[in-house]
This record gives sequence, C-alpha cells and structure tokens, in this order.
Amino acid sequence: MTPEDFPLWVSVPAALLLVLGGLLALIGGIGLLRLPDFFRRMHAPSLSNTLGCGAILFASLLTFSYQEGRLSPHVVLVTLFVALTAPVSAMLLIKAGLYRQRRAGRAPEAEAEAAAEEGAPTSSPQESL
Repeated sequence: MTPEDFPLWVSVPAALLLVLGGLLALIGGIGLLRLPDFFRRMHAPSLSNTLGCGAILFASLLTFSYQEGRLSPHVVLVTLFVALTAPVSAMLLIKAGLYRQRRAGRAPEAEAEAAAEEGAPTSSPQESL
C-alpha cells in the first residue's frame, strides 16, 4: 500500500500531526539555544520535544494502523517508552545539575539571587522540582 492509497481521513490528520510535531521540536530546539542557564534550558526541550515526538508517533500510529488494518503494536510500544522515559531523564538531568552546583560550592539560591540582580525571574531551580 502506497501513501497515495490512504484515504483523506488518514492523510490529513497524519500530515497535520507531523507538521505540529516538527514545529514543537523546533520550538524546543530554539528554547535550548536561547534560554540563559541550564535549568531554564531543560524546560523547553523536555516539554515541547516530548509533545512533538508524541504528535509524530501518533501520526505514525494512525498511518500504520490503517495500513495493517489493526492497532500497530510496535508504534504503541515506542510511544509508551518515550512517554515514560523522556520526563524521567529530564528530571534526572536537573537533579544532576543541582548536585554539580552543590559540589562546586555554588548554592542554587545564590544563582537565583544573581539572576534576580540581572533582571531575570526570581524562582530558584529547586522551587520547580
């Protein structure tokens, strides 16, 4: 079965989900480059890239399920794996960043105070955990 054989009710939502997933991944990449410190940079990719990957996987689930005539198990397994591991890995990276700051003798509160002097928001990285 070729993509030309897909009906409109499969092709249009799959195409829209692919575009949405690409835009969300692009936003996450821009946030990773533009945000000033490690803890703020972790927020953009962990949230938007997970949602973008989910949109792309849902488009894949839609097309493969139609093509096979049943729910595609490999796409469901990949979706579950990404949905479970991406937030956990982001949390572990943030905890490792906090550990490195404490090990280096810089308290997260001191970083927040320095950011506040520069005009950045005053929330500390620990408040977001």
